[in-house]
Amino acid sequence: MRGYFGIGAEEISKPMNLGALMRTAHAFGASFFFTINAHAKVREAYRSDTSRSFEHMPYYAWDSVEETRLPKGCALVGVELTDDAVELPRFQHPPAAAYVLGRERGSLSPALEARCAHLVKIPTKFCVNVGLAGAIVMYDRLLAHGGYPARPIMPGGPKLEMTERPRLTRRQESDD
Repeated sequence: MRGYFGIGAEEISKPMNLGALMRTAHAFGASFFFTINAHAKVREAYRSDTSRSFEHMPYYAWDSVEETRLPKGCALVGVELTDDAVELPRFQHPPAAAYVLGRERGSLSPALEARCAHLVKIPTKFCVNVGLAGAIVMYDRLLAHGGYPARPIMPGGPKLEMTERPRLTRRQESDD
């Protein structure tokens, strides 16, 4: 997959949510993880992240929106359920992106929203858990940038090529 991405959250306060988001970011190959103005108790998140993500990717903890520094050319993408946000399935992910999710019981701050190059929303009826929202965004990025072919028209997986022979089970071989 070309490009890179990081993911983080603003004013996150629940250690288990942070740990789940860090673990998922690690699993999807994030290049870095960050928080903006996180609650002090999220330091306990290290206990909930069994993959020990903080040992495998950089973790940036900024105290404010103003202190937030991203690599040159990295687009900040806010994930927020607003009327003017682009629905995720219609969004073209930037090659270099930092996705930021809002706090558990609220939205992105106006200051952070103003810094975002893009705003996307997951087309749901209501907000979902911050860890789940992060996983959905990263999975969508994987589909968009992962080099996967278009899905088949018919239900199921890819059809076998004419030159391929299906693998038979031992029972099927003995029936022939």
